[in-house]
Amino acid sequence: MNITELARRLRAHPEELRTKLPELGFSIGRKAIKIDNRQASMIMRAWSEMKRKERLAQKMEDQKSGLNRKKDEERDVSELKPVRIPAIVTVRDFASAMELPVPRVMQELMRNGILASINQEIDFDTASIIAEDLGFLAEQEGEDAAVEEDTEGLEKIRESIEDEEKKNLEPRPPVVVVMGHVDHGKTRLLDAIRQTHVIDTEAGGITQHIGAYQVERNGKQLTFIDTPGHEAFTVMRSRGAKVADIAILVVAVDDGVQPQTKEAINIIKSAGLPFIVALNKIDREQANIDKVKGELGEFDLVPEDWGGKTIMVPISAKEGTNIEELLDMLLLVEDMEKEHIVANPARHAIGTVIESNVSPGAGPVATVLVQSGTLRVGDTLGVRGSLYGRVRAMQDWKGEDIKEAPPSTPAMIIGWKLAPTVGDVMEVPENAKDLKRIKSTDSSMKATEEVASIRHISKDEDSEEEGGKAMLNLMIRADVLGSLEAILGMLDKIKHDEVGVKVIQRGLGNITDVDVNTAEASKAILIGFNVQTTNSAEELARDKDVDVREYSIIYKLFEDVLDELKKRLPAEEILNEQGQFEVMKNFKKTDGGWIIGGRVKGDKILPGAQLRLSRNGEYVSEGKIKSLQLGQATLKAGQVGQECGMQYLGKVKPEEGDILEAYTQERKIKEFKIEGIELR
Repeated sequence: MNITELARRLRAHPEELRTKLPELGFSIGRKAIKIDNRQASMIMRAWSEMKRKERLAQKMEDQKSGLNRKKDEERDVSELKPVRIPAIVTVRDFASAMELPVPRVMQELMRNGILASINQEIDFDTASIIAEDLGFLAEQEGEDAAVEEDTEGLEKIRESIEDEEKKNLEPRPPVVVVMGHVDHGKTRLLDAIRQTHVIDTEAGGITQHIGAYQVERNGKQLTFIDTPGHEAFTVMRSRGAKVADIAILVVAVDDGVQPQTKEAINIIKSAGLPFIVALNKIDREQANIDKVKGELGEFDLVPEDWGGKTIMVPISAKEGTNIEELLDMLLLVEDMEKEHIVANPARHAIGTVIESNVSPGAGPVATVLVQSGTLRVGDTLGVRGSLYGRVRAMQDWKGEDIKEAPPSTPAMIIGWKLAPTVGDVMEVPENAKDLKRIKSTDSSMKATEEVASIRHISKDEDSEEEGGKAMLNLMIRADVLGSLEAILGMLDKIKHDEVGVKVIQRGLGNITDVDVNTAEASKAILIGFNVQTTNSAEELARDKDVDVREYSIIYKLFEDVLDELKKRLPAEEILNEQGQFEVMKNFKKTDGGWIIGGRVKGDKILPGAQLRLSRNGEYVSEGKIKSLQLGQATLKAGQVGQECGMQYLGKVKPEEGDILEAYTQERKIKEFKIEGIELR
């Protein structure tokens, strides 16, 4: 492409282009006339980004100087609606904060030269400019704003309970959260407590979703929340702690304190939960209880028999050893905390959404842990002040229909108009008319629709390179929001200069023909997690040669993504120099080469090595050592100073006095680590 043509496309003068290219990292020379198309494409992307930053910088400068206070009409700062946003915010959350439709915000971003997808993050400076154009005055949230927002639902529940008169409060079953490292036996412990076989339904024996279950002990009900232990489920474990009264920290005595154990300890401490440590797998030969107690002591968890205050119960969930003692300790802790484990069953229900998904038969379905009040069939469902539906049916953790759910009861609710987000606070209002009716244009509904169906598409989705990186395009379909969130959280950890992952689409539900067509167009791998591929989609994928993969274990999915990234890693060419071979005589011609004799110089040479043929100081050809011989014996290596014969493979005939330089060349894949996971 001519420089002048490139300048015309960029709407710049050729001299301006030549001047600024070095600043953008391109060196093409002041007198260059043409450049190749690949470099031109890179320049156009860099130029567009530079211009965007210049426009934003100018706009910010105008704001500070007060020159941009007029837009369409005179507008005073006092007329702008305040809106609080964090330092980094996604386009979707930005629109939700201003209660505007997402397309409206994206349109304003495009007017300012910013092409951002619904889930793309923008910084506060950019958001503040766009907010003012839309009639809002942006205020940045403090460092702890995210924490405040995350705990807003919990505070709402606590305040609601405290507002009730004390005479209305009654004891309720304690909510117990089970936490710990992957494969330390959390679900096996619950299995032993309930004397059921829930673990058999979990893929790979690892809990994939939050599960809530109820059991009875000495006439008292206990509600257990089983949180996944794999590192992918950090957010889900954290949510499990936020709705609980007591925690059980499970630590395997044959494995000790692991990364997720440390994380669980931090979550429990930050939530201020009373807890018990279950030292599991005491039946194993490698069990070392004292060693594990010592490791826990490093986190200020000193057992009672060592003079500390932490209750530790050695158990074997597999054998059922000491399970009764553990339950007795739970009841003891519950008795100590009974003043706080209360609720008013007579009030309207309020609780937390602990799982949410879209069922093909029943539509939006969500599991709610009722924390105060009693939820009944027919009750109106309110989330964030909006009408989200009505309870048409409820099921308990065993799948049996129930008519009402008192405090501390987990209930799967059918009757949602749209699926709430995991962590949302569900509340039955005093007057259903007070709830805001959700319209099709509401950003809250848009956001949920886009999670329930695939709508997130990155720009330039068919490109295999981005910013010089080799990108792996993925489309993800999951069964529930918790799984989808966990998968995306794991993929977010992948940061590297040379390879990357781009999730061009994600959503809930089975894989369909539309997904296959989109995957083909975007050259993406289509991933399904705990979902199925329709028969027609399978046939279409075969016809179009689209890579469709189904998983039921999240870490297997992640490992396969890492394997795909390894294939995209650029390899290093490593050159290993050997010795030289001075040609003393050319004996005869053979198929593909010659039999020659000579002397080894400098270092030893090996059969199979590549050769450079040097004649009078100039390289004239290349070849290869097929074999080395000394008399009738075949040599494994030609040593320095040794005279031997060589079967030389090459196109140019070696002559007396020629020098053959031997070397080997290997292609080595680079290594790098992702959050402690090594890729080779």
